[in-house]
Amino acid sequence: MILLPICSHGQEKNSKIPLKVIEFKDNVDLPLTAKERLQIDEVYGEYADKYVYSDAFRLKSVKDILRNRVVIKYITKESDKKDCLKLSEIPLLNSFVSDLERDKTFDPKNFNPLKYNFAFHSKGSSLYQVDNTNYFIFIKPQYH
Repeated sequence: MILLPICSHGQEKNSKIPLKVIEFKDNVDLPLTAKERLQIDEVYGEYADKYVYSDAFRLKSVKDILRNRVVIKYITKESDKKDCLKLSEIPLLNSFVSDLERDKTFDPKNFNPLKYNFAFHSKGSSLYQVDNTNYFIFIKPQYH
């Protein structure tokens, strides 16, 4: 006896939704800066070559995060502040370097967003506040 699905239109409907193509800005084609290389090495350690440098798409994605998708804003006007998760509530991405540590103080010029398990791949943008400061970290979605 052969059983056939009675209703298959639900599966067909889902399979016809096209995946969005990630379009990178031209600046991701430029070589890594020394600072970016240090940021990648800090988070990926001995696995940086295997998981980032030798994977062209992953490398472009990381460059896109570092160059285009993370914006740090200093907001002092109370009405412009939004209620959001605090940076201290975001877990560290320490799967590759187990002794990775949070920064003792926040320095927007040297902040490494790769250290944190931010929602980099969500469909919308995300906002986080640096604890006890007026700094907010805005993560732009990968699909613009």
